[in-house]
Amino acid sequence: MIAVLDVLRTAGRLLWRHWPVLLAWYAAGVLGRYVVIEAAGFVGAYNAVAGSLLLPLAILSRLVALVAMLLVVRDGMRQLDEIAPLPTDAATRRRQFADALMAGILPFFAFYAAWGFLREDAAAYSARALEVSAGLNFTAIVDKTDPVGDGLAGALTLTPVTFAIVVVAFALRWVLQRYRERLPRWFGIIAAYLEAVWVYFAALVLSVAIEAVGGWVQTRQGMVWLDDFRATVSAAFAPLAWVWEGIEWFLGEAGGIILLPLAWLTIAGVVYGQAVAPAPLPADTLGGEVGARLRSRYRSLPARLRARLGDIWADLGSRFTPIGDAIMLMWRAGPVLIGGFVLLYTVLLAVQGWAEWGLLRLVGPHDLNDFWLVFDQAIFLVVPVLIEPMRIALVAGGYDAVIGRLVTRRAAAAAASSEPAPAAPSGATDAPA
Repeated sequence: MIAVLDVLRTAGRLLWRHWPVLLAWYAAGVLGRYVVIEAAGFVGAYNAVAGSLLLPLAILSRLVALVAMLLVVRDGMRQLDEIAPLPTDAATRRRQFADALMAGILPFFAFYAAWGFLREDAAAYSARALEVSAGLNFTAIVDKTDPVGDGLAGALTLTPVTFAIVVVAFALRWVLQRYRERLPRWFGIIAAYLEAVWVYFAALVLSVAIEAVGGWVQTRQGMVWLDDFRATVSAAFAPLAWVWEGIEWFLGEAGGIILLPLAWLTIAGVVYGQAVAPAPLPADTLGGEVGARLRSRYRSLPARLRARLGDIWADLGSRFTPIGDAIMLMWRAGPVLIGGFVLLYTVLLAVQGWAEWGLLRLVGPHDLNDFWLVFDQAIFLVVPVLIEPMRIALVAGGYDAVIGRLVTRRAAAAAASSEPAPAAPSGATDAPA
């Protein structure tokens, strides 16, 4: 209960001090996403590859706003400030913002895709591209000219070009990362874009591959037998069907109730993760005998090749290390604190649902063409604009409580280790050697 009150107290203080700036950053992220999707759809009507290369900027605009919102409340996180005081010079703050942005691209894109936001952006992009493409085709018919564009209407499929984009973007991103100290600061913008491009297209390739494998599995005879067996057992023993449906319902609800707040806390841990990180495991102890053999063969490679492979591996590992560190910190904070944070986040989701329901009742029924098709976007944006600063304040408060729990445990461990040993009883002598 005390942990929940600490999270609430910190979140309330952060929201009170920073809500106008949080609201402004969120609105800027939404506006940037809208502008990029409109521009990408327009370009995609002419060339699907060019339009798809612009689409990651829509997600990146949301990420920039998110990182900015998390860093805005950074000065009010007292527990984190004890471990890593907020820098006072502007240059260090800009560097921390850039580092947090680069570290947050991979987990944010994964979160964005897992909760369907990437699908929403792709649908909005496709609708815009189809609209522009239909206008171009109509103009070509009226003018009796050849249609303009590649005829794909923004749709991008798996082709050698798609794989080439992933490889080229990753290679260029690696080069910029390797020589970042020698390049001007504005090259960081290009590096962030390249990072977003290769992650987005890699996610596209992975999603298409998973969909293809899933479709293949569903058409196998074994799955048909399994469905028939389940239907037979359910018909013969109804309570078993109820239990199975209950498990499916629980697993579906657990994703939104448990995994969603933990995903937000993980993203916050990645953004703030430069402050605290668990001690790394020594690589020479991993893998046992097999790992020792692999390391021995690796050391037999030419030094130049090992250096390049080491750079690539370090670059790949640097993207996943902050995620692992954030999960480890949550694990060490204990189930009571994390469970309290999940409870508070669930309450916030309920408040958001009630607010959306109340807003629709407040607006009331109106004509579809004259009202809803004109004002629907603005109306449905009211509740997120109000809720999102609360969400960021709650997530920051939860992470600060996690850091506070770790600070308390470290202090207790240090105090226990520094206590003097109890004095020996009078008359006691040392045992002979």
